[in-house]
Amino acid sequence: MVVRPRPAGRHRSAVTATPPRPSAAGIAPRARAAGPVDADVIRADAFAVALPVGRWSTDPAVVDAHRLDRSGWIPDGRPLGVAFAREVADVQAVLRVAVARGVPVTVRGAGTGLAGGAAAVPGGVVLDLAGMNRIRELSVDDAVAVVEPGVVTADLDAAAREAGLCYAPDPASAAISTIGGNIATNAGGLRCAKYGVTRESVLGLDVVLADGELISTGRRTVKGVAGYDLTGLFVGSEGTLGVVVGATVRLRPLPRATVTLAAFFDTVAAAVDAVTALGAAGIVPAVAELLDARTVRAVDAATGSDLATHGEVFLLVQTDGSGAAEEADAAEAVLATRARLVRRSADAATAETLLAARRAALPALERLGRVLIEDIAVPRGRLAQAAARVTEIGAATGVEIFTLAHAADGNLHPIIVVDPAEPEIPPRAWAAAEQIFALALELGGTVTGEHGVGVLKRRWLASELGSRSHDLQRQVRRVFDPTGILNPGRAL
Repeated sequence: MVVRPRPAGRHRSAVTATPPRPSAAGIAPRARAAGPVDADVIRADAFAVALPVGRWSTDPAVVDAHRLDRSGWIPDGRPLGVAFAREVADVQAVLRVAVARGVPVTVRGAGTGLAGGAAAVPGGVVLDLAGMNRIRELSVDDAVAVVEPGVVTADLDAAAREAGLCYAPDPASAAISTIGGNIATNAGGLRCAKYGVTRESVLGLDVVLADGELISTGRRTVKGVAGYDLTGLFVGSEGTLGVVVGATVRLRPLPRATVTLAAFFDTVAAAVDAVTALGAAGIVPAVAELLDARTVRAVDAATGSDLATHGEVFLLVQTDGSGAAEEADAAEAVLATRARLVRRSADAATAETLLAARRAALPALERLGRVLIEDIAVPRGRLAQAAARVTEIGAATGVEIFTLAHAADGNLHPIIVVDPAEPEIPPRAWAAAEQIFALALELGGTVTGEHGVGVLKRRWLASELGSRSHDLQRQVRRVFDPTGILNPGRAL
């Protein structure tokens, strides 16, 4: 059975929605009055000529709406303009002009990235893929979907569910983030512990290389080991190797049942101990999300929830599949011996309310000030140690740090919040961030579990990879992009 392709809709979360984008106005004119012409104007006009009318803008308001991501990173200088791709040919045209003119290109989806990877390079071009948002095929027989990069993650999952399937990757920004952006950062999310990160759901890609050539990688089968895994290489490459213009992604059967448990604890250590005990008992939850006391209070203040009345620390656990109820029974028994309170719900509405509380965490913190969002992962057995040390770092530096975690896979998000009146992130916040990165490496972990390196973590990448591995990766990058136009200054 094949479901007919259709354009994807646009989900907008009441908590996380971004303002509507201005239309692609400010089209660069094809002819100008006689006189000296700035080099940037000449380069901008080259893109205007190469693209269909309405797909190139230099309007300052449009540029401002597209030049930054959600990381808070503000580059010096401004891009030349924004290219709005609707077809593969548009992407090819942009890259061919960029190579010929030596103009850097920053690829953008919804701009929800948290590491500065989609913050535009000064003097470059923003290549916006949000308009390439068609679900071209959804096959029940093969359990795959073929999608364009601008498809919103939640829209793909909704379309799959209509056919009795689901798309497993579930980043907290699923209501607004795009598949292309998820692929660029190898996004994780709430269901990673059971279903893996984005890479585990990507079977094949269509990619436009830096010189404008279109290639296809991977396949539509679940198995396949012919040649090097170029698909896996592109996933997580943050727009530095090529521009993803299509993806064949794996779908999974819709779980027959889902059971949600909300557990409340006095301390983060007790909550982490409970998650560790779940693993020791052979329980693999689909979701195990933790919010520390400060984050719980912020969510309550932002949404009107009453989580903090039940306990300091909130742990959300979900089981799914045909054995969801029995697995939830076992999980509840483990949690009950460690938690102050455990609530159980098989009701979809109640479960969604609890999930919404978790998804509201970052927006709730953004209400308090300017955020610096960290993303470390440590071996699961060291999660409690990492959380305790993060608290110590906050106290020692005088920085407010709020912690949330994908607890079942050791992925911590220590969120530093600073006064928005400060024009730049203060040195004490950077000092806290550096200590957090050092902590991750000290505990045998990584400086980024799912958000990518972007700009904010480049200086730590060599420490994690080692000099030889780092050099090899830079050589790989030069093979795919010898002129260095793709997202320069990002990732490596």
